[in-house]
Amino acid sequence: METPRIAVAVVTMGNRPAEVDALLESVAKQDVPPVRIVIVGNGCPLPEFARRLSLPGEVTTVELEENVGCPGGRNAAIARLREFGDVDVVVELDDDGLLVDADVLRRVRELYASDERLGVVGFRIADELGETQQRHVPRVGRSDPMRGGYVTGFLGGGHALRMTMLDEIGDWPAAFFFAHEETDLAWRAVDAGWRILYVPELLLQHPRTSPARHAIYYRVNARNRVWLARRRLPLVLVPVHLGVWVLLTLVRNRSGGGAAGLVRRIRGRSAGAGRGAAGHALADGVAAHPAGTAAGHLRRRSSDPSVFCGREISPTDRGAGRTARAGGWTPAGRRADHLASA
Repeated sequence: METPRIAVAVVTMGNRPAEVDALLESVAKQDVPPVRIVIVGNGCPLPEFARRLSLPGEVTTVELEENVGCPGGRNAAIARLREFGDVDVVVELDDDGLLVDADVLRRVRELYASDERLGVVGFRIADELGETQQRHVPRVGRSDPMRGGYVTGFLGGGHALRMTMLDEIGDWPAAFFFAHEETDLAWRAVDAGWRILYVPELLLQHPRTSPARHAIYYRVNARNRVWLARRRLPLVLVPVHLGVWVLLTLVRNRSGGGAAGLVRRIRGRSAGAGRGAAGHALADGVAAHPAGTAAGHLRRRSSDPSVFCGREISPTDRGAGRTARAGGWTPAGRRADHLASA
């Protein structure tokens, strides 16, 4: 088998300039350089990267007019790579991640060269202390994050995708905007006979975060869970899957007011969240078709200067925004947030 040609894709909202530079510098230190690097500005303008950071390969920037969400931004990068036609595998990395080791791309290349049905390679995500959150282990239960092997899911923060697999099964579900898009793609890959390999030695350092930090998390999570079940499961299993998910979610949210607290979060009434971008999550999932413009209301919300793509901006956020703009390349007046990061 010929040696696979590797590209790196990064989607950013312009509010993490220092982190993006650090990530790209860690890509530049790889002992096997990528043939291409594509950086997508998801509703934001981008600075010049290649000469300033001495990046390897061909560097391409793509500036989208609006925030199309994490999967939509990744699709823009994949579309550009298809136009070039000289890439076999794309490595997609969160813009606040960091490749700690210099041999990550070389290992990815070797893995794909040795298995022509390998579709997805999942990285291990760990924080600055080297700890991996349980939600970042692609197995059910309390699994050892250092146990690699074939799995049925992968993490959006750091992974590699074979381009021919994407040509066969389709790209990211852009309508999801964020949450569960990795599961949708993973299930399609497995159904088509592609293998997903979790390799914990491939490390992406990433700040420890909670997905619930986004005010719209509970609503979008519920809506996309319904969409995922409707799109990918036999009809008879849809109520079973959703019922189990609701029960598990209630158990996990016992300290947050149980069922009433969960409903408030889904409807956007929890502390710090306005009702505007939230509302009828489960109804959205039942009534709206996933192929539609699912996140349009989120994109429109972000035109309000006091709202960050459906999330009300705190004084800390506003201060960070001013600092980033002073640093040179965070947009002013453009639609921007980084729900594209895990």
